[in-house]
Amino acid sequence: MSGGPPPVPGGRSSEEREAARKAREARRSTVTDGSSPAAPLPEQPPGAPRRPRRRPRPRVGRLVALAVVLVAIVGVVWFALKLFQPFGAEGKGELRVVIPRGASLGDIADELEQEGVVDSSTFFALRARIAGRSGELRPGPYNLQGDMAYTDVLDALEQGVPPNVVRVTIPEGRSRAEVARTVRRLEGNYLRATRRSRLLEPSNYGAQGASSLEGFLFPSTYELRKGRPVRRLVDEQLRAFKQNFAKVDLAYARRKNLTPYDVLTIASLVERETAVPRERPLIASVIYNRLKNDIRLDIDATTRFAVGNWTAPLKVSELQNPSRYNTRVHSGLPPGPIGSPGLASVRAAAHPAKTGYIFYVAAVCGNGKHKFAETNAEFLRYVADYDRARAKRGGKSPTNC
Repeated sequence: MSGGPPPVPGGRSSEEREAARKAREARRSTVTDGSSPAAPLPEQPPGAPRRPRRRPRPRVGRLVALAVVLVAIVGVVWFALKLFQPFGAEGKGELRVVIPRGASLGDIADELEQEGVVDSSTFFALRARIAGRSGELRPGPYNLQGDMAYTDVLDALEQGVPPNVVRVTIPEGRSRAEVARTVRRLEGNYLRATRRSRLLEPSNYGAQGASSLEGFLFPSTYELRKGRPVRRLVDEQLRAFKQNFAKVDLAYARRKNLTPYDVLTIASLVERETAVPRERPLIASVIYNRLKNDIRLDIDATTRFAVGNWTAPLKVSELQNPSRYNTRVHSGLPPGPIGSPGLASVRAAAHPAKTGYIFYVAAVCGNGKHKFAETNAEFLRYVADYDRARAKRGGKSPTNC
C-alpha cells in the first residue's frame, strides 16, 4: 500500500485545487466590462528611440465648410455693393446718349454700358427690375455722365425730355440741303450755319479747301430748348461727330493712303447705297477695288447730290452733269462727302470687307439687297435679270416683292 493520506470522500484532489486557484486569479484579472485585457506592449530595447505620440487629426470637413461660408458671405456682400451702390457713384464728364423709341430694358442697359454711363448693363437692368422701374424709361436724347449711379440714371430716364424742348431727328446720310428743309422750326439759316464753325476745322481731317461742314454733321436725334437758334443744333452735331469719329480705327485706310476726309467721303457713299446693314462693308469693298483699279465709281447718289434730285428718276442731262461730284463723269472720289454718314458706315469705309467685287446690282425681289460681281460678264447677267423683271412689271422697280 502506498504512503500518504487516503482520499477524502467528496473532497478535491490537489490537482483540482490548483486548477481552481488559477481560475480565481484569471477571474480577478478580467476587465469589469467583460472584455479581455489588452496584451502588454513589448518593452523597447535599451537605446531605441521613443515612439512619438499620435496627435489628433484636424477636422478637415469643418474647415472646408467654414471656408465655403466665408466665400459665400464675401460674394453676397460684393453682389449687394455692386447692385445697390450704397456709397454712390460720382459721374464724370458729359455724354450724349440717345434712347430709341421702343427699346427694351436690355437694349437701354447695353447702350448705357457701351457709352460708359453705367459700369454694368446686367446690374443696371436688375436694379431697375427690383425697383419696379423698368417700364417707366422714356426714349429720347439725354446728356448724361460717365459712371453714374444707377438710381441717378433711372431718375433721368423716367423724367424724360422736358416739355419745353424741341426734338430734331436727322436721318443718316442726309445732305445739308435736305436737313435744312426739316429744321425750319428753329431760328436761323441751317445752310449758312453749316458753312464753318469754331468747333471743327475740316483741314484737321485732311479736308483742305472744304467749302462747308458737309459730312461732319453727325446724324442723330437732338434736343433743343424752344427758341434756340439753329447754330445750337450745328454745335451739337459737331460735338457728336467728334465723339463718334474718335471711336473709328483708321489704320487700314491710312495704309491705303486715304485721309480721314476720304474715309468720311466713302462712308457718305456707302450710306446712300446701302439699305441692308450687313452689306456696308461689301459696298465699301467695291469702292476700294474700283479706286485701286482706276475704274470710275458710277454711283448715282453722287449725281443726285450734284443736281439736287434725290427722288425722281435721273435724266440723261443730269447723268452728264459736269460737276466734280458726278462720278459718272469723273474718276476717283468726289471732292467731299455727299451727306453725313452714321457710325456704322464710317467704320465700314475705314475697314471694308476683303473681296474681289467691282460691281453690284440691285437684287430682284431682294428688298434692298444687292448682287455682287467680280467680272463684267457676271455683272451683265445680273443687269439682264433686273431688266427682264422690270419689263414684266411694266417698267416698275422689281426690287421689292
